[in-house]
Amino acid sequence: MNSVYDVMQLLKRFGIYVYTKDRLADLEIMEDEIRELYKMQMIESKEFQLAILLLRKEQSNCKV
Repeated sequence: MNSVYDVMQLLKRFGIYVYTKDRLADLEIMEDEIRELYKMQMIESKEFQLAILLLRKEQSNCKV
C-alpha cells in the first residue's frame, strides 16, 4: 500500500465507496471506515497501520 488510491481499493474490496467532493472529508470518512474494519477484524494490523499513516499524511497535506 503506497497511496490513498490503494486505501480506496482496500475499502472497495468491502463495498465501501467514499466520495463527497470534499477531499478532507473523504479522508476523514476513509479513516473512520478503516478503523471499523480493523475493529471487526476484517483487515490485518499491518494494513490498518499503513492505511492510517497514508490517510493522516494526506490530511496534513490538505490542511496546508
